[in-house]
Amino acid sequence: MNIHEYQGKEILRQYGVAVPEGKVAFTVDEAVEAAKELGTSVNVVKAQIHAGGRGKAGGVKVAKNLDEVRTYAGEILGKVLVTHQTGPEGKEVKRLLIEQGCDIQKEYYVGIVVDRDTGRVVMMASEEGGTEIEEVAEKTPEKIFKEVVDPAVGLQAFQARKLAYSINIPTKLVNKAVKFMIGLYTAFVEKDCSIAEINPLVVTGDGNVMALDAKMNFDSNALYRHSDILEYRDLDEEDAKEIKASKFDLSYIALDGNIGCMVNGAGLAMATMDIIKHYGGDPANFLDVGGGATTEKVTEAFKIILSDENVKGIFVNIFGGIMRCDIIANGVVEAAKQIQLDRPLVVRLEGTNVEQGKEILNQSGLNIVAADSMADGAQKIVELVK
Repeated sequence: MNIHEYQGKEILRQYGVAVPEGKVAFTVDEAVEAAKELGTSVNVVKAQIHAGGRGKAGGVKVAKNLDEVRTYAGEILGKVLVTHQTGPEGKEVKRLLIEQGCDIQKEYYVGIVVDRDTGRVVMMASEEGGTEIEEVAEKTPEKIFKEVVDPAVGLQAFQARKLAYSINIPTKLVNKAVKFMIGLYTAFVEKDCSIAEINPLVVTGDGNVMALDAKMNFDSNALYRHSDILEYRDLDEEDAKEIKASKFDLSYIALDGNIGCMVNGAGLAMATMDIIKHYGGDPANFLDVGGGATTEKVTEAFKIILSDENVKGIFVNIFGGIMRCDIIANGVVEAAKQIQLDRPLVVRLEGTNVEQGKEILNQSGLNIVAADSMADGAQKIVELVK
């Protein structure tokens, strides 16, 4: 789950991480009022969407008076920002962060991720702040420094100090940087984050070490422990189909292709998408109905796939271990009848109650193409869509 920058800063402030004062605004008048309340001569008007690269897309403006705050707020609110993370369709700006300006002396990068190779949390830091970390990793990887954290003891002060010296934080501010990093790490662990990225971390003219931006993502499997984080969820930033899927406990992610996929199990979903690509097709989604799906759940999954106008055909690929093939078949038939299916449908069933499942499909009266294997099914749906 993603949250907005201002929400991330609210969380970080609870852990002693220094952030600029700011207020959220949903209208131009609210933006001006927020600037008045902040009472600083310079304010920054920042678009709030779940994507990076907002500055380059015109979503961050420095205002030197209230008139400029009003002008910039009017320009940005309602604007569709297109960044490298939004895709070509972009995202509409529906809220702003009005933040006090600060005297930036130098920009740095600090981020925390889970390293799947070591199975541990890793803190990364770089002197190349304000630049996409992927770009730094590609062009100047020697400028990224890492500290692997032992989960038994957490991030140690000497590790934070080592990172601070490595990225040339001014000596007199190293202790503040250490406090900043330990606070960031504590927030990451206690809030079950999957990523916490500060880009840029800045050193200011009055001797502060602050998070000028904050990106925090959270492990969805741990949200039951964090009702406060769930309250930050912005449904306007999510795909409507993904929201509907979550209500039925379905794992659904929209993609750019035209072949809808319904599978059971994340590994099978990945393999199905790969094999569709292998045969020249493009998957339109990742949809995992899980191991304990009911007929109702499968029916809803099918409806969600068909609600995507880009879907020109559907590949149902089920290996029935815990999941029973007859339940999948009933769901497919029920959904197809309700929606009056008018697109090619290829079904590959294997496993528990597979014969009953095939019989249900054969007697449905629907135009269903049976597949003998995953490869056979992928080839058939790609041909039918073409």
